[in-house]
Amino acid sequence: MKQSKFTAILRSLTIAIVAMTSVGALSRLEVFAQDNADLRIMSYNVRNAKGLDDKTDYARVADVIKRENPDVVAIQELDKETKRSKGVDVLGELAKLTDMTPSFGPAIDYQGGKYGIGVLSKEKPVKTEYIPLPGTEEERCLLVVEFEEFVFCCSHWSLTRKDRDLTVALVTNKMKEQHKPTFVCGDFNAQPNDEAIRNLQKDWTILSADKFTFPANEPTIRIDYICAADPQNKISSEEWLKAVKNARVVDEPIASDHRPIALEIDKSVFKK
Repeated sequence: MKQSKFTAILRSLTIAIVAMTSVGALSRLEVFAQDNADLRIMSYNVRNAKGLDDKTDYARVADVIKRENPDVVAIQELDKETKRSKGVDVLGELAKLTDMTPSFGPAIDYQGGKYGIGVLSKEKPVKTEYIPLPGTEEERCLLVVEFEEFVFCCSHWSLTRKDRDLTVALVTNKMKEQHKPTFVCGDFNAQPNDEAIRNLQKDWTILSADKFTFPANEPTIRIDYICAADPQNKISSEEWLKAVKNARVVDEPIASDHRPIALEIDKSVFKK
């Protein structure tokens, strides 16, 4: 009799523990699903981590990135082992400080090293490539980084209008070669009413906030963008915009001469 009571109590306790464990596991699964429902995107012209106070501080720039907790970041103005940056691989340094994977796109040879653009990502890329872009004052490039669900491009466009107009066609043609939703981000050196941006919007949707990004201390112009396109033409501009959450210009007035831009996008739009 005592044995039966003990067995019943033990069985009840076991059921309760299993139920609590299941609820806990479900909660963790729900949190995991929620965390992975959105893609967190950032773009930042870091000027080699040289702030408006003329101090080069990699940790400061890394902290700006970590506070936003992006899944993927497009970064412009990066030295790799140049004399100017004392032999430092700037993107590599930021990758170590943020615990992210670096992908570098060299635009020019410079002072014994390279100068260009890069991407930091939590996920390791499936493939990376870069293509040259027009640049009268200096050569430019487009860095194309493919992930499992999407393609992410970083670029820093020319200061010359004619170059930018040609760049739009090259960037769009590269997008049309892809088979996944595609983003292009960066410092385009063009304001929203410039012809290059108007032409870009024929095939791309601008997702980033309609706010000034440069100069960082008191922004007066908007030249930094996050854009999206679907090579399969299944996602409309309206659907892209509906999927965007919290598009913003990050309030960082000193770490670089640009303010970073960021947003979240509902990844369910990829399933269209």
